Amino acid sequence: MKSLGFVVNPIAGMGGAVGLKGTDGQGVLEKAIKLGAVATAPERARQFLRGITPFKHSVRIYTCAEIMGQLECVDEEIVPFEVIGTAKERTGPEDTKKAALEMHRRGVDLLVFCGGDGTGRDIMDAIDMTVAVLGVPAGVKVHSSVFAINPMEAARIVLAFLRGELPTKEMEVMDIDEDEFREGRLSARLHGYLLTPFQESLIQGMKISSLQTESEIEAQRTIAKQVIEEMKENYCYIVGPGTTNRTLLEALGLRKTLLGVDVVKNRSVIAEDVNERQLLQLIEKEDAKIVVTPIGGQGYIFGRGNQQISSAVIRKIGKENIIVTATKNKLYALTQKRLLVDTGDSALDEQLRGYIRVITGYKEETMVKVE
Repeated sequence: MKSLGFVVNPIAGMGGAVGLKGTDGQGVLEKAIKLGAVATAPERARQFLRGITPFKHSVRIYTCAEIMGQLECVDEEIVPFEVIGTAKERTGPEDTKKAALEMHRRGVDLLVFCGGDGTGRDIMDAIDMTVAVLGVPAGVKVHSSVFAINPMEAARIVLAFLRGELPTKEMEVMDIDEDEFREGRLSARLHGYLLTPFQESLIQGMKISSLQTESEIEAQRTIAKQVIEEMKENYCYIVGPGTTNRTLLEALGLRKTLLGVDVVKNRSVIAEDVNERQLLQLIEKEDAKIVVTPIGGQGYIFGRGNQQISSAVIRKIGKENIIVTATKNKLYALTQKRLLVDTGDSALDEQLRGYIRVITGYKEETMVKVE
């Protein structure tokens, strides 16, 4: 019988909607809680477990006590399963490492973790490439290529791998300095590799930063000119992170929070580095549009690094009011030549799928498939 290890980082992703860009460090976690952050990893863990339900009686499952996996297994009636470790009210990196080491000792065929880049790095530090590992994306920063594109596709990968249908491949484990990130400086680096079950269409690519060459900057300026021409009076424009959107605000003579979400109305910034709650309050009485640019290499327009623009915000504004911008080079460099969404709301993700208009220059646009 095949065996599966399952580890949940219960605080992963809590800093996203409240605009903290991560939850590394006890002080940041406390601040996130004070701002009203709610745990998102448990629901993403449950989504994954629902996907493996047809296979649950033919695999031995090991998980961690209480909030690190046991509760989700109970919720989704994943029985039988074996609990390792003891319950704790608060967990940290050392708990993840201990769990990974114990699952390695038990000889699991695959270790699945629900978290972000920091969780992946903890597991890599503990077991290196001795066990196949797959990430269920649940963090704010998910730059590594050890993750499935969403929890449901993670389940598909697991089932195929345990049936012997997928090979493993050495995939990059990336992480960033969160303190630098909160100051608007993206300092990401490669920490190592994990062996990951590989199916190209279901594994996300590694984030690739755009090269700010003169030609690329000029291309961004032509996009900005087109977006500005289309801007409507008295509309709020929720402008997501990225250099393309920074160029947009610079063309208006405004300052952009590079790695945050800002709101522009009538060519003025009316709110900087906002969180989900602030956005929902703002759009309650205002007409609004969303301007986003895909993450380089990966293609996500929602669900990675811009969780402030939550499913509730997107639903309120509507698909017809989403503006996507990307240079031709950025589109060409996308791993799968597609755009992705992973809002945590599977029904909304389905509504967003299909073809969407992407502004690629002045009077230039293309239709790109969202999956």
